[in-house]
Amino acid sequence: MPKVQPPQALTANRLRTGDVLYWRGGDWVDSFAEAEIFPEAPGADAALKSAQQFVADRIVVNPYLFPVRLETDGAHPAEEREIIRAGGPSIHPNLGKQAARHVPV
Repeated sequence: MPKVQPPQALTANRLRTGDVLYWRGGDWVDSFAEAEIFPEAPGADAALKSAQQFVADRIVVNPYLFPVRLETDGAHPAEEREIIRAGGPSIHPNLGKQAARHVPV
């Protein structure tokens, strides 16, 4: 029986600042809440392939796919690392993404 692939999102870091970015419709957004969710592997793989041009253009580094959970209140990162990255730097809870979204540390 083939393994079922969970939904995925695509992330990378902005080369100049290190900010965490998410893929949406052929470009990058700053917030996981705006990220495009790929329910199936072919769409996710195509986005990852498209993201390579942004690497070549030195806009982002290290694009990769990660699993997400779909719940009644929306999509959420499924792994601890991505939960932390989506919330912003964990060393200063009153700055950046954490302050804007009131993400607990």
